[in-house]
Amino acid sequence: MQGINHSGVSEFILIGFSTFPHLQMVFFLLFLLMYLFTLLGNLFIMATIWSERSLHTPMYLFLCALSISEIFYTFAIIPRMLADLLSTLHSIAFLACASQMFFSFTFGFTHSFLLTVMGYDRYVAICHPLRYNVLMSPRGCTCLVAWSWVGGSFMGTVVTTAIFNLTFCGPNEIHHFACHVPPLLKLACGENVLVVARGVGLVCITALLGCFLLILLSYAFIVAAILKIPSAEGRHKAFSTCASHLTVVIVHYGFASVIYLKPKGPKSLEGDTLMGITYTVLTPFLSPIIFSLRNKELKNAMKKAFLSKLYPEII
Repeated sequence: MQGINHSGVSEFILIGFSTFPHLQMVFFLLFLLMYLFTLLGNLFIMATIWSERSLHTPMYLFLCALSISEIFYTFAIIPRMLADLLSTLHSIAFLACASQMFFSFTFGFTHSFLLTVMGYDRYVAICHPLRYNVLMSPRGCTCLVAWSWVGGSFMGTVVTTAIFNLTFCGPNEIHHFACHVPPLLKLACGENVLVVARGVGLVCITALLGCFLLILLSYAFIVAAILKIPSAEGRHKAFSTCASHLTVVIVHYGFASVIYLKPKGPKSLEGDTLMGITYTVLTPFLSPIIFSLRNKELKNAMKKAFLSKLYPEII
């Protein structure tokens, strides 16, 4: 992030929730509860995986890494958003805005890359079960996680450097509750703004679509393999190992498509703010719920690890 151009603006004003003056306290309480649930849910998943040796497998290693990236992603945006809901001053320093964009893009794309890796893991487990231990060795899994984080950091660096090397001449009001790319591009001036906007959009959409297509390809082979299983019980068991991941993928890319692929047209501050909330607050909130409820093995491990100690009669 070295070489970021300060231009003529030293701070920005975030006005994302200014159009909901009477609902700010309601939003604060709602988002605070959802954020706390997101943190506790992901920490609960990580603690369960750590404490249960039966879950020390590649699939749950990736799930643990996914929970870590989700915690960092929400931490980059939501605490600041909650503080702004209680404050009358919504200014954010130039470098703080750049840092927020860097970390949100880094952990957001790390999340996408990890979902892709999890799709590959399910493909190997179902389509090549005899080679699973070789293809998904501990060293190989560690490399896949590490490359996901490297890829996320690369995306965060590219996008943030491109945006904050533009010149911002004023005004400095960001029509969003976070340092998001489209509203910042509206504040930039100079001849290269359109080129940067197209370049950043192309990079982000290519990365998201690339991950999504790889996941679709994995599931195309998975479905073909499941249909060849003779027994209905076997097919159900095979698909159940993919259900939670597939649900999270649909939610994740469904909301991402709303943000990045929405058609151009008349826009309102209220609409942009509400759409931003779906991806920033709602998606991370739903993820631990989906993995906890739709993954039978994880759900049973949670009961065994925690509920059995508090309420032995339940188990």
